[in-house]
Amino acid sequence: MPDALHVAKTGLNAQQQRMSVISNNLANVNTVGFKRDRANFETLLYQNYRDAGTQTSQTSTSPTGLSIGTGVRIVSTEKLYNQGNIINTENSLDMTIDGPGFFQVMTPGSQIAYTRAGNFTKNADGNIVTSSGYPLEPAIKIPPNATSIAISKDGIVSVTVPGATKAENVGTIEVATFANFSGLKPVGESFLTATASSGDPIVGAPGTNGTGKLMQGSLESSNVNVVEELVSMIETQRAYEVNSKAIAAVDGMQKYLTNNT
Repeated sequence: MPDALHVAKTGLNAQQQRMSVISNNLANVNTVGFKRDRANFETLLYQNYRDAGTQTSQTSTSPTGLSIGTGVRIVSTEKLYNQGNIINTENSLDMTIDGPGFFQVMTPGSQIAYTRAGNFTKNADGNIVTSSGYPLEPAIKIPPNATSIAISKDGIVSVTVPGATKAENVGTIEVATFANFSGLKPVGESFLTATASSGDPIVGAPGTNGTGKLMQGSLESSNVNVVEELVSMIETQRAYEVNSKAIAAVDGMQKYLTNNT
């Protein structure tokens, strides 16, 4: 009986953690470039009382074993990198990577972080920065007298200044890709960092090394599907209730044994 209580308790814990994952997805439904998370489950160790093939007589063996599971746990959360919808904004510094790849951003700790959020702006020095003020890597500075900004599909940034006969090239935006996107570590502020599981970044111009091309004046919306998340939330709630009922049932059985022995 105590084993059954423990198994049901692991079910409660797993479903509660899954609900946290779903809640985070729903909370970020309007976050630019957000990628939804999925909780992956695995069984805990089994108690093997009899192995399959055990001798049952001189001429026969058991066709099946006797194994009782000890519960479940969430073994990992995995980001799903399917692309979100592209929203036109007509803002010259809004960018979308149409395909795989990440923008590179230099964080305050001098560490490069990666993001799909392309809602960039300029700081007081004219550098292209994120909404938090972190500069794009490599840094690109827009002249203060620039009248227009053009960003090509392969990342070339050019500006028009008064008196110039042609556009001036001020830098090139580079994007990064990885062998294993799922190995990237989310660290908040819509940023991810490389890990041993993701592999080293492969950096280059947009449209090379398997990366997508840039689209100026647009943003990638979150890839969260609200209807799917609501269905998952109801499913999780029902699973939690069933495990709660299992605990109540075991408790009732123990009371019966106590009162009748």
